[in-house]
This record gives sequence, structure tokens and C-alpha cells, in this order.
Amino acid sequence: MTQGFVSPDELRARFSRAMSEMYRKEVPAYGTLLELVRDVNERVLAENPAMRKQLEETDNLERISEERHGAIRVGKATELQMISRVFGVMGMQAVGYYDLTQANVPVHSTAFRAVEGESLSRSPFRVFCSLLRTELIKDKELRSKAEVLLESRDIFSDSLRALVEKAEQNGGLNEADTQVFIAEATKVFQWHADAAPGVSKALYIKMRDADPRVADITCFKGPHINHLTPRTLEIDTIQQDMPKRGMNAKNVVEGPPASCPILLRQTSFKALTEKVRFEGEEGEHTARFGEIEQRSAALTQKGRKLYDQLLAKVLEQEKPKADGSNAAEYYKVLEETFRAFPSDYDAMRREGLAYFQYYVSESGHAHRGNAPSTLDGLIEAGLVTFAPIVYEDFLPVSAAGIFASNAASKDWKDDFESSSKTDFEAALGHEVLDPFALYAEIEKISLVKVAKALGLNTLSSAT
Repeated sequence: MTQGFVSPDELRARFSRAMSEMYRKEVPAYGTLLELVRDVNERVLAENPAMRKQLEETDNLERISEERHGAIRVGKATELQMISRVFGVMGMQAVGYYDLTQANVPVHSTAFRAVEGESLSRSPFRVFCSLLRTELIKDKELRSKAEVLLESRDIFSDSLRALVEKAEQNGGLNEADTQVFIAEATKVFQWHADAAPGVSKALYIKMRDADPRVADITCFKGPHINHLTPRTLEIDTIQQDMPKRGMNAKNVVEGPPASCPILLRQTSFKALTEKVRFEGEEGEHTARFGEIEQRSAALTQKGRKLYDQLLAKVLEQEKPKADGSNAAEYYKVLEETFRAFPSDYDAMRREGLAYFQYYVSESGHAHRGNAPSTLDGLIEAGLVTFAPIVYEDFLPVSAAGIFASNAASKDWKDDFESSSKTDFEAALGHEVLDPFALYAEIEKISLVKVAKALGLNTLSSAT
């Protein structure tokens, strides 16, 4: 990095570790979760040398232990805009738009993350950021009170604002400024045992009864991180073992079935009930929980359309109930329905359902003479290998399911109007990036490298 600046990738990696340390102190069960994930990942890699080799070859092995995402909820456009600038200093951009109203969650969201393959390998830390839609608060009096509470708060310190402006003007931060920046940015997401000024226990209860997420966003001093999520290589084992380590696991793993290694599977331990003071009066709040994720192949638009169709078919037949009473039936329908989606990566590749990175194999590097001119020919000849591009983003139905299971015991309802991407981007101040285009670019770059290494003009994939 020029001028003695700390690179955005390094800054992001340090911030991720600082957030993890803070959350571990605030939520001790998160530390237990990290230990469980570490133990499972180490065992999986020891038992599966082929997986370890592939991760090493694709620059993904080192990122496993560092990989996590956070989730926050902000209350107004100015907070979203400043959050975007803070993450921008760390090389994180807004990617994708998520409508969570489909599961009765009154927010719409984006994911702040790195976008280039090398940066993702260095630090894949990402934050799922939701913006409250106050217009969906049906009680007009509560809506007005929520807007007043949000308007009166400033969640960013003057020091942080100054450092963001300095980084934007100068193109980065030096080591001394970086240390202050990380400390000040971390404070934005810390837990406060005191509610926001002006929030009585009675008002909090009204907000909570209207919607737990509304209370979580409006009644506190800032957007405390509501979960940090480590990445596991075997989520079903985590799901089974959480209760053995004293964690109250949610009832189903969200996402595709275990037999289909695509996109994202998630589970969590349920939200903790924590003591809060409301203008001196003792009370309780339930919001923060521990989530775990298993990431697999990023899908093309064709693949995502098929996934969405199949999941919709599943939910038409069997929606998972909040009490978990139909978990077995849900899993059965999920597995049966997703037989329509190829479980083999080569089949996904040939059908253009997922994105892949391509590499010249050892045989390819040693090859002399004419090589096949097509990608399929090179793969069949053993000169080129491929690995799925890791899905770096989120699934709205899965996210909503996690939020719902950690907010209340109610089952899903679908009584909100659809969110608006246009409105969200207006609040953000700019457009969100298209995740499909980002994956396609990573795949394209790998094909260019392969073609160059083998002395070919061009190569193209089925996607």
C-alpha cells in the first residue's frame, strides 16, 4: 500500500478479529460456538484430504478460520449512508438487495463485502445490514415515536467520522489512524445495557409487542451486532452437537438440503435474554444469538431460478413451524423436492447452474504439443481442473427464517407489502452491486489465466 497506508484487506481482517473479540466477551456462548466449529472443521479436514487439497489450491483454506459475517440493523437513511462509508474504508461494498418482508420482518437489506477474488481470500468478512422500514409500523403513534427516537440519535463518534473523511480524501489510513479507526468502528456495534434516552420500559414493551425487530432497532443507543457467524465445513454435525455444549439450537437448518452443495446453509443457537435498564427500571431484551453457516457453490441466474422454484415448492407443502414440531416432515419434503437439482458439480457446470474457477492441472503444466481448444475438452483430457466459486452472499428466506426463530415464537406470516430496491438504493445513496456479475467476473478471470497459460486465444464456460 502506498504512502504507508494499511491495505483495506488488512484493515478488514483486523476489524473482523476485533469484532469477534468484542462479541466473545459480550456473549460467552459465542466463544463456545467458535470452539465447536474449530473442532468440527479440524476433524473434517483431517478425514478428507481431497477437500483440504482443493481448499489449498483455491486459496480458501486459510480463510476458513477467519471467515465470519455479522448482522446489524440500522434505523434511518443517514445511518445506512455512514455505515456504507465506514465499510468502504475497509474495502467493502454493498452487494445485492434482500426483501425480508416476505417473512414478516419490516426491513430490507444489503450485504457489505469485498468483491474481488484475491480480497475475498485475504478476508471474506461480510456484514448483512438491514434498514428499518418505519412505514410498516402499523400503529401511527408508535411509528411517530420510533422516528423521533431514531432522529435524535447519532451512533458515530466525531473521531470516526473524521477518520472516514480522511481515508476518503487521502486514499487510506496509516497505522496509527487504523488503530483508532478500528477501535471507534467497533464501538458502533457494541452492546449497551442501558436503553436509548427517552425509552421507558412501557414504551419498549409496546414496541416489542408491535414487532421485536422494531424494538431492537429503535429502543437502543446503536445497532449492536446481533450475531457473528463462523463458517463450518459440516453444519449438520454442528446442529447435533450444539445442545451437547449447552446451546439451545434452532429447530431446522435453513437453506438447501445437505445432499445439494450449493449456496448457503445456516443454523443458530437461539437468542439470549439479557438484562436492560429502561430509564432506571430493570427489564429484559431478546435479540442476540449465535449463527453458523456452511457455504458452497455460487449459482448462476439459471441455477438460482431453479433453486427459488424448488424452495417455493417446498414451502407450499411444508413450512417449518417455530416449535420444530414438523422438522422431520420439512426435511423430507426438502430432500425429495431438491432431487430435481443436480448434486454433482460437473453436472452443475455442464448445465450452467453454478459458477466455477478454472485452473491448469499438474498435467496441464507438463503438457507439450497441441491441447484441446474447448474447455470441456481440456477438462476431459485432465489438463484443466475446476472448483466451485464460494457463495459470498445471503438468502432472504434463510435470513428471515433465522430472524423469525430468534425474535418470537410466532409462525411466519406474509402480510407486508413487498420492499422496494429503488427505495433502498435511494436511502443508501447509490446502487447496490449485482452479485451475479461479480461471480461471472471471477470465473472469467480464471478462464483468461488458463487460456494464457496454455497458449490459447480464448476459453468460455457454459455459464
